[in-house]
Amino acid sequence: MVTYAEITGGRRMTPSSRMWKLVMSVFRKRVLSTRMMIMLPILFLFIPGMAWGFSDPNIQLPADQIPETAAETMFLASIGIVFAGTMAAVLLAHDGISKDRQSGVLELRLSQPMPRWRQSMILVIGNWASIAVPVTVLMLISMWLVGYRSDMWISAGDSFVFVLAAWLVLLWYTIFALLASSLAKEQGSAIAFSIGLWFLFTLLWVLFTTLIAALNGVPVGESKDASYSVFEGRLDLLSPNGVYHHLLETRLEDVNRGVSPTGAVLAALAWTFFPLLWFTRRIKRLVP
Repeated sequence: MVTYAEITGGRRMTPSSRMWKLVMSVFRKRVLSTRMMIMLPILFLFIPGMAWGFSDPNIQLPADQIPETAAETMFLASIGIVFAGTMAAVLLAHDGISKDRQSGVLELRLSQPMPRWRQSMILVIGNWASIAVPVTVLMLISMWLVGYRSDMWISAGDSFVFVLAAWLVLLWYTIFALLASSLAKEQGSAIAFSIGLWFLFTLLWVLFTTLIAALNGVPVGESKDASYSVFEGRLDLLSPNGVYHHLLETRLEDVNRGVSPTGAVLAALAWTFFPLLWFTRRIKRLVP
């Protein structure tokens, strides 16, 4: 572990400047890690690769899913963020605490003269930035590819919302992974819990939604049924991936899944505030 004195060079620093120095230390460690080198080709394949494929003018899709604007194309390509981006966030952050606990570094870290809420923010921001920065670069490349291939250029407002929504969903999964790491006593348990949570929201949520809809008498299997679309949209507020898509849908026309833009924003705030509060309290009470 890099100590505070090594990072600051022995100079007197304000608590905030010292905190950001440590954030950069965590960021550099994660972004230059072997995991990131493994994940980068996968991220490139899923994010710009999806955008390249969906922007093909000759792509074969159902008539009601053919993108007519750059925002719609980026919405279809957002599956790359949901699968590869969130998985990378989990893999980068899953041992952010459990590894240090096993090696004894966590005890040294928590004994430093810094409030624990700052230490929790260092872990969250450092781990989140290590995946958010490369994903942002790849998203900007994707937007350029969509414009280049289809001659449909995304507006500044749409691009801002799409990038912000990606930042949020990556932040949520980073916090989930760090929470799992703080709750687990070994790295194996931390990665199992993190991957299990990712699997639930990414792959099993559709089955869960279908089951709940069927139990409530909502028609299932009819893609154009308005009642199922509204039921699915409202249930998606309980899923980080669903809230992410609701945020993207605020930039699309003629999309009504029973959740207003205000509702989507409030859900995003809740998914950000409550897990972050839980994590900071967990670090405050954590005994190495």
